[in-house]
Amino acid sequence: MPRPTSAFGLGGLDRRSFLQTASAAALGSLSAPILPRAWAAPSLEAPAEQAVARLFQTLTEAQKKEIALPFEHELRQKINANWHVTKPRLGEDFYTAAQRQLVEEIVRNVLSPEGFEKIQKQTEFDDGGLEGYSIAFFGTPGAGKFEWELTGRHLTLRADGNTVDKAAFGGPLIYGHGEESPRKNLFNDQTVAVNKLFRALDAKQAEKALVTKAPSEAGVPLQGKEGRFSGVPVADLSADQQALVEKTLRHLLSPYRTADVDEVFQVLKANGGLTILNLAWYQEGDLLDDKEWDIWRVEGPGFVWHFRGAPHVHAYINIAAIA
Repeated sequence: MPRPTSAFGLGGLDRRSFLQTASAAALGSLSAPILPRAWAAPSLEAPAEQAVARLFQTLTEAQKKEIALPFEHELRQKINANWHVTKPRLGEDFYTAAQRQLVEEIVRNVLSPEGFEKIQKQTEFDDGGLEGYSIAFFGTPGAGKFEWELTGRHLTLRADGNTVDKAAFGGPLIYGHGEESPRKNLFNDQTVAVNKLFRALDAKQAEKALVTKAPSEAGVPLQGKEGRFSGVPVADLSADQQALVEKTLRHLLSPYRTADVDEVFQVLKANGGLTILNLAWYQEGDLLDDKEWDIWRVEGPGFVWHFRGAPHVHAYINIAAIA
């Protein structure tokens, strides 16, 4: 059955450069003691969560049987770079045009303007647009814990109104791009930024940071306090280098909404700060043999950001507070 082509407004936004904001003063805040205050995270009143609630209210009983699942359902915990959390695709007659418009509203609001533009291009390239993707509700918006999830080729997005306690984004995210030219993929700016950080290391740091073989991307579980991490510890870097680490992390996070970015740094601070992270670049998968490392990882006890740029982009984010 032909998919609607106009439901998601793919005319797009004006191109903008990614936000890159950080400073040594901001770095200092990550190592400061935690003050008693509200946890930084998207609320139930956030635009995305309000659109999730409105979308849920439009569901028929037949739709709920297909895409509304218990909060503790095992599919909420599953992550994969290419899967569908439920069977109906957004472009099918299963959904109304108004429901598809609400899905676009949710996606727009869990991302920054720049991120939304980039994801429009990625979904169009990888599967003909958001019409090829699937959604699910876990739990009921406004009635305790809930989560909305979108999945499909090279993309997982979530909105939970902070009902999933102290887990950034409500759980692991995935992004990617099927473009196999390493300098043409939509996330090459991230590879450029992370490799700029590598070149800021001194010879001894770089030797420790560069690892021969990349780890498996399967699952990217959090290792916790007893974890073993490859690469160079951020704690071993100078203050200037650590400030560049934070600036780089903020660039990596720039596709996402401000409230989610704030929660990432709140989680990182609660777990012990920037200096608990390790940075690793991998010789494996250097596609152009140019030492612009296409696979890299930032990892700590409650933090994994794994970027596999070879042969095309699969990237995984898993960030949560640990006990």
